Amino acid sequence: MQISQEPEFLARYTKPDFTKERFLTAPDAALAKAPLNQVAPENFHATSIYPEYFKIGGQWLMAKESRMDCVPVYRDGEILVKEPRRLKAGELVVTGRTENCEEGIFVHTDGFSQQRGATDAFAFRQGRSRETAFSRDYDELYRVLRNDREHGKIVWVIGPAFAFDYDARNAIAKLIQAGYVHALLAGNALATHDLEAAYLKTALGQDIYTQRNQHNGHYNHLTTINQVKLRGGIRPFIQAEKIDNGIIYSCEKYGVPYVLAGSIRDDGPLPPVIGNAYDAQDAMRDQVRSATTVICMATMLHSIAVGNMTPSYRVMPDGTVRQVYFYCIDISEFAVNKLSDRGSLASRGIITNVQDFIVTLSKGLGL
Repeated sequence: MQISQEPEFLARYTKPDFTKERFLTAPDAALAKAPLNQVAPENFHATSIYPEYFKIGGQWLMAKESRMDCVPVYRDGEILVKEPRRLKAGELVVTGRTENCEEGIFVHTDGFSQQRGATDAFAFRQGRSRETAFSRDYDELYRVLRNDREHGKIVWVIGPAFAFDYDARNAIAKLIQAGYVHALLAGNALATHDLEAAYLKTALGQDIYTQRNQHNGHYNHLTTINQVKLRGGIRPFIQAEKIDNGIIYSCEKYGVPYVLAGSIRDDGPLPPVIGNAYDAQDAMRDQVRSATTVICMATMLHSIAVGNMTPSYRVMPDGTVRQVYFYCIDISEFAVNKLSDRGSLASRGIITNVQDFIVTLSKGLGL
C-alpha cells in the first residue's frame, strides 16, 4: 500500500507558529517519573484527539501517535503516548494541565480549520438528525475512499446487521474485493452470522434473502461455531466446507486483517475472538494507529471504543500531518451523537439504515 501526500480536496494542516511570543517564552514541560507500573505521577497530562506539542530542551516536540485519555512519555528525544495501564515505573511522564503554552504544553485544536464564508448567527438545520440531507457527506466519502484506497488506510468497524441482509453482505464483500477495506474490526456476532450465511444460508436462523425463519434455525449459528472449532479455525473451515462468499471469506481471500473483540454475551465464541478486553483493545489500536479513514456502522460500543482511540490526525511517513476522517453511520441519532458526547469531536455522523447505506456506497463507487 502506497502512502503519499493527500490531494487538494482533503483538509490541509497548518502547524502552530512557533515564532510567536507565547511559544518562545514558554517554559519547558515538566517531567516526572511514573512511581509504579500502571501509575502516572501527580498532575499528569492527559492527551486529547488533537495534535499536541511539548517543549522539551527548548524544542517543541509533537506526539506523532496519539490517543485520547492517555499520557505523554518522553523517551529518546520523542514523545510517546501510552495508555496508563502500559506505563512502566520510572518512565518520564509530562505533567501539567494547561493547554496554551503556560506549562510547555500546546493543544492545537484548529490545525485543520478551513476558511468559510460568513454565516448567520442563527440558522436552521445546523446539527445532525434524521432530517439532515447527507448528500454532501456521500460525495466527500466517495472522494476520500478513492484516494485512501491507494494512498491511505481505511479501517471499518461493523456490527452484525450486515450479515442479516443478502445485499448488504455482498456490498461489503465487494468493497473488500475492490481494495476499499484495509482492516476490519468487529465482534463475534458479525463473523459468526456471516459464516453462518455462507455455510447454511441463514443468519440467526433466518434466510438471508427472504428473512423467513428456518426450522430449527436457532441452532444454525451454534452449529457454525462448532464446525469452525472442529475444523481448527476459520481458514480451514472455509477450505473444508468450500465457502466461497461473504465478508470473512473475502478478508481471508484478499489478506485483509480483522480483529474480533469478544463480549460477555458471546456464544462460542469463534476461535479468533479475543476474549481479554485489553488484548482486544491493543489489537484494535494496532490497526487504528495507522488509519487515515475510519468508518463505524451499526455497533455503538465498538464505535465509541474506536472513536476514543482514534486521534483527529496522523503523521504520514513523509512527515506531513494528515486529517483522519471518521464516520459513524447508524439509524439511531443517539448512537451517532454519542461519539461527540464521549469526546470524538472529529466524528461525522450519517443517520440512516446501515444496510441501505452500504449498498448505496458500493454503487456510488461503481461496484
